[in-house]
Parts: sequence; structure tokens; C-alpha cells
Amino acid sequence: MIRVLVADDHSMVREGLSSVLAAEGDIEVVATATNGAEAVALVGTTGIDVVVMDVSMPVMDGIAATRAVRQDHPRVRVLVLTSFGDRDQVRRAIAAGATGYQLKDAEPADLRAAVRSVAQGHTPLDPRVAGALLPDAAASGNGLSVREEEVLRLVANGLANKQVATALGISERTVKAHLGNVFRQIGVADRTSAALWARDHLRS
Repeated sequence: MIRVLVADDHSMVREGLSSVLAAEGDIEVVATATNGAEAVALVGTTGIDVVVMDVSMPVMDGIAATRAVRQDHPRVRVLVLTSFGDRDQVRRAIAAGATGYQLKDAEPADLRAAVRSVAQGHTPLDPRVAGALLPDAAASGNGLSVREEEVLRLVANGLANKQVATALGISERTVKAHLGNVFRQIGVADRTSAALWARDHLRS
């Protein structure tokens, strides 16, 4: 069971996120916080595995709270969840110690997958902000992020979007978003052309 704390200053958002996360039996929302300072205090008393952290909050914002959580409780992972998708925001969150970064309009399945991924120590990034500087999401030399390469390799091996989603623990919608980015980056218009490109250009 993954024990989660949801930190957001809007009660409807907290309730909505809690319902979405608890919809499947492997995630339990054990606490909620209305600001960053409250989140930091609760982490030390409730045995949290993952904090789902909003950025814009009173008293202490999510960036400062993330830094405090990671300094005081390095075992606890932080998934930043915000409506802002600019590169500077992503960089600041990651620099503060956030393990992943998702936007608030993410699909429920993507959000749950991100919490699971963060709990395992992975670094899920919404594909719309994946261009931010992060070691394991950085461009790999051919213009593609590591995740985009993973998706492309699986497609080149003949997997359908649903199979790719299952293999990587993400939603089909996210797979499609990654593929769209891949197609634009390498200048192709379909899966077959992308697969041929992959066989010629990706390192084995």
C-alpha cells in the first residue's frame, strides 16, 4: 500500500485528488494539508510514502515545502502537481528534490501511475514539460528524451499503444503524446516510418 499525503490549498482539489488516488486499492490517502508548512509537519508524523504537492500555496509554497520534506525525510518522495507547465517551474521543483512533475489536468490513470512510479523511485514527468533539464529525461543526443526513446523502441518492436502503456506503467493517452513528440522530432508521419527510423538511429 502506498501511503499518500495530498497538499493543496483548495478543498475541492484536495477532495478530488483524494478520490482519484483512492479509486484503486494500492493507494491510500492518509492525510491532507492546506499549505506547505502543514505538509512538512504532517510528513513527520504520518508515515507518508509520497506527497502530492501543489506549487502555489500560502504560508509555505510547494517548492520550499518539497525542499524541506526531502531534507528532513529523504525516504519520502514528492510528486509536484500544478497547473503551471513552464520550464523554470519544473527546474525549480526538481532542484528542490521533487521526484516527479505532473500537471493538474492529467488523466486520473496518469496521476495514479505517476504516484506508483514516484513511490518506486522513478521520475515521471508530464510529456508536456519533459523538455526540462533532468538527468534521466534529458535529450539523448538525437533530440528525443529517454522516455520518448523507450516508447519508440517498443513501437519499433511491434507493440501497440496499449501494450506500450502497460509495459511502461503509463496511460495510452501519454503514449500517444510521446509518439506525437517523437514524430515531430524525427520528421515522420506514421508508426512504420518511426520504426524504420528507430532501427537506423537508436543505439542497441
